Amino acid sequence: MSVAEAASRIRPPAHATQDAGFGVYVHWPFCLAKCPYCDFNSHVRHAPPDQPRFVQAFTAELAHMQEIAPGRVVTSIFFGGGTPSLMEPRTVGAILDAIAGCWSIDRDVEVTLEANPTSVEATRFRGYREAGVNRVSLGVQAMNDADLKALGRLHTVEEAMAAVGIATSLFERSSFDLIYARPGQSPQAWREELEDAIQRAGSHLSLYQLTFEPGTPFEALRQAGKLVPLGQDEARILYEITQDVCTRHGLPAYEVSNHARPGQECRHNLTYWRYGEYAGVGPGAHGRLVAPRGRLALSTERAPENWAERVLEHGHGVVERDVLSPAAQGDEFLLMGLRLGEGIEPARFAALAGRELAPERIDQLLSLGLVEATEGRLRVTLEGFYVLDAVVADLAS
Repeated sequence: MSVAEAASRIRPPAHATQDAGFGVYVHWPFCLAKCPYCDFNSHVRHAPPDQPRFVQAFTAELAHMQEIAPGRVVTSIFFGGGTPSLMEPRTVGAILDAIAGCWSIDRDVEVTLEANPTSVEATRFRGYREAGVNRVSLGVQAMNDADLKALGRLHTVEEAMAAVGIATSLFERSSFDLIYARPGQSPQAWREELEDAIQRAGSHLSLYQLTFEPGTPFEALRQAGKLVPLGQDEARILYEITQDVCTRHGLPAYEVSNHARPGQECRHNLTYWRYGEYAGVGPGAHGRLVAPRGRLALSTERAPENWAERVLEHGHGVVERDVLSPAAQGDEFLLMGLRLGEGIEPARFAALAGRELAPERIDQLLSLGLVEATEGRLRVTLEGFYVLDAVVADLAS
């Protein structure tokens, strides 16, 4: 009997969002270059990393996560980064085999890999498909070469669109990302760019407003007055254009920054936003697992080589392991779930937090037009999304 078969006979602890799925997140932290707007845990190395060594470490850490959360059925797997498309297909295949050795795999499992659309990496797509990947997410980021260069991207629009074409032909589902509200971007330019992207994207787009995160080169340039972000009102106009154009083309927002045709939403990310369980493995990965003593928040060592050494010595790279209080669970549930177009079920909040949402606060937000209630759910309106943080804080207090 395999480990996964034995684990499948273990009944997982019941919890309020157990129908949200069980995901596995695999973090590959290496990039060819660090983008100036990026604050993710990504690292550039002059020599290629030792992929077999990292496979060994991933395998060990997956086994550790299985010990914490046995008996699960994996509904989604996501290779994020960093740049996972720098992994060899055999590395991806070995990690997928390790996951299957720890848990049962749903017959309709979604396996996503983030990729940079350079021509060299695109040639690996067929190998990823053969390894078991059935969905790719491409970091296109802009549809003109000048802005790609300004964003620090290494590909051209021509290379990106070639990669999109290959992805569409090989994978059951695909998506690509764009960053908007770039310095100097006009409403008309963004509308035209988005219209072009929708014609090429198919069924899913991730559309993110450019942010200037602390510690990034873009933030340093902003502070020096060498890079001027769009103003709040200008960015809002572009957000409104995004909603209008995507909705008109049948890709409504199912989450603040993600648009899809009905049924083509990213199932893995929905697991996050619906507050399901997920195991995070790799340098700097985070996870939320339900154990007999409660819902655990886990995070791993961020430095890649230190993580690998720690895993191979101790069996895991976990450096933080906290049992979340009911109040913390309620806060996370609101923070994640109110990002969704479908909103949340207040009854689930009560089951997690041990208290109900305050009716007077809901009534106030309803009167302001920032939320709406329908069929037992509470969702944020378009107007409310402009002040989402304030809505979440108000309901959580």
